[in-house]
Amino acid sequence: MAQAANSPSGFQLKPFTPEEDANLREALKRCSAATYESAAQFRKTGNTEHLPAIVLGVIERYVEPDLRAKLKDADDDLRIIEDLGIDSLTMMEIVILVEDVLQMTINNEELRHLRTVGDVKTFLDCKVRGLPLPQPTKFLPIEQIASIMPIQAPFLFLGEASVNAHGANAKYKISGQEFFLQGHFKGNPVLPASIMLEALGQLAVLFLLEGQVGEAGKSVDPKMIFFTSCEGVRCHRVCRPGDVLSLSIKPKRLKLPLATFEGQIRVGQEKAAIAEEITLTFAYAEEIVPPVVAVAPTVAVSAPAEQQAVVNA
Repeated sequence: MAQAANSPSGFQLKPFTPEEDANLREALKRCSAATYESAAQFRKTGNTEHLPAIVLGVIERYVEPDLRAKLKDADDDLRIIEDLGIDSLTMMEIVILVEDVLQMTINNEELRHLRTVGDVKTFLDCKVRGLPLPQPTKFLPIEQIASIMPIQAPFLFLGEASVNAHGANAKYKISGQEFFLQGHFKGNPVLPASIMLEALGQLAVLFLLEGQVGEAGKSVDPKMIFFTSCEGVRCHRVCRPGDVLSLSIKPKRLKLPLATFEGQIRVGQEKAAIAEEITLTFAYAEEIVPPVVAVAPTVAVSAPAEQQAVVNA
């Protein structure tokens, strides 16, 4: 009898018999052939590189046809409910199929914070490898971003954003009403490259304020984050009013007092700009120790015996 073995990722492999192959084909019969191929390779090797294709293939099976085009972009920031229209019952169907395909058990409680395609990919990768599950993605509307950021309008270039342990993403639509477009250029408004870098820097600031940064119990001081340097900048596309910028940053090095990120901007699937390194300085906020208020001890005072007699009377 064939013995189970461990893959390089730590996933315990089981013999992939012809019967197992037939069961896998049946489970994925409404998914693409590429989904089956990725699932079969994962079952044979335990290689986690096949997980993204499995996740996208299974989700596509349950997404309405008119929304499936969104999955082709493979944007990890794609929201399962808001962007793909998947309700809680459909999500359970997806989970049951994934459990069957990957031969694992997923606790319902573990699913509560999975809101994006990227969350699902990361969750399954950690689950397969036996790693601690990451913190869930935070979604921040523009109102919340404005309340957090030290930079404010009209110089704030972040719309809705999301932050997780691996980085941050945001969108910004060029309205055409930005004050600097009046002179850049006359009759031909073009978003300055320096503003694109500023937007990436602002997203890095948001990550420092909202991400898992530094020691437990300490928070980054929003008044003590400053730009230091930028390396490896290249612009690939002219951006004009009406374009929606998709910004993303990932931390490369975080060690007080420096934080270095890589960043990129896309418009649709077109690369607009990249920065190999954006470095900021930061500091932690000083802990405010509440003053100790001295409380006078309570002293019990007994009334004289004559007064007690009057009261008791």
